[in-house]
Amino acid sequence: MSDPLSKMEEIEFNAADLWREEVITDRTVGSIRVMTPVTAEGEADPGRSVEYYAQTQIMTQGGALPIEGPIEATSLSEAIKGFGPAAKAALQEMMDRMREMQREAASQIVTPDQAMGGGMGGGMGGRGGAGGASPFSLK
Repeated sequence: MSDPLSKMEEIEFNAADLWREEVITDRTVGSIRVMTPVTAEGEADPGRSVEYYAQTQIMTQGGALPIEGPIEATSLSEAIKGFGPAAKAALQEMMDRMREMQREAASQIVTPDQAMGGGMGGGMGGRGGAGGASPFSLK
């Protein structure tokens, strides 16, 4: 395993893609993250557009689940109006990704060793285990 400190020399801050971040909240439903592009001098960068993101959370059996998604807006007032639809779209996208992950997991081929908990190592006496006997032999 590599030493994380050895990669520190490679870290460079991208001065060409700087953003000032503000959080606007109603202290009830969520927050709007306002991302304002800035220059390396800290001045607003008129060549790039301000971006808005809806941030909220839903309660699940496992606890609070953060939801974040972009809001199509050119002003804070538009972002406020677009908060609900953007949060719903972000939640729908997350649910779609979770369903896809479940489908992928369900479609994986399971070998007898994996079904018995052996996996690659052949645990529980599978091939390569003690005596080389299969867990299915009737000796």
